[in-house]
Amino acid sequence: MSVEETFLFIIEVVGTIAFAISGIRLAAVKRFDWFGAYTVGLVTAIGGGTLRDVLLDIPVFWMQTGVYLAVTGISLATVVVFRKVLVSHDRALFIFDAIGLALFVVIGIQKTLAVGYPMWVAVVMGTITGSFGGVVRDILINEEPLFFRKDIYATACMAGGVAYWLIDVLGGGMIVQQSACAVTVIGLRVCALRFNWSLPVLSYEPAEKELQRPKEEKGHRGR
Repeated sequence: MSVEETFLFIIEVVGTIAFAISGIRLAAVKRFDWFGAYTVGLVTAIGGGTLRDVLLDIPVFWMQTGVYLAVTGISLATVVVFRKVLVSHDRALFIFDAIGLALFVVIGIQKTLAVGYPMWVAVVMGTITGSFGGVVRDILINEEPLFFRKDIYATACMAGGVAYWLIDVLGGGMIVQQSACAVTVIGLRVCALRFNWSLPVLSYEPAEKELQRPKEEKGHRGR
């Protein structure tokens, strides 16, 4: 394993731990048992990377080694031991989620570029890697996926990918590109929380005539 591959592996393991803890923490709030919490944490950690690897037609990363299953178990043990701190504080969830999000975006971009796809595809795959596991997590715990809310979440992933792209165009080294991507993702998530940033909500207010129409139709059917 080369130095670059080792570095990416370390990032992926750290991201797995961060995302697994965020998922297990939410499962604990929902009062899941240990197996259920482990499953939620594992899906959160590997969901995005699994979809990425399937789309890129490369071996699925967690099937090549049992490390990811093991570190998810360690994450479960961490939440069990430190549950008073990790479960009772929303800030803990935010910190782990933001770190996992940033690291997985970097991994998604790197793996996509490594198999020869252009940068725009790498940005999309980085976004999928970072956010899809959270979508599955929220579905499993019966919550509206954060990905589809007005929060700056998937947008932060895309912005991180664009930052990576810009540094690449400017001739920056790989470490600088990865750092810029991660800092952008975490920075946007922090600012969104601190300043209550959000995307516009797509809403529709029916006109008064449309509200009255069902009543009129019901009246006609009654005749």
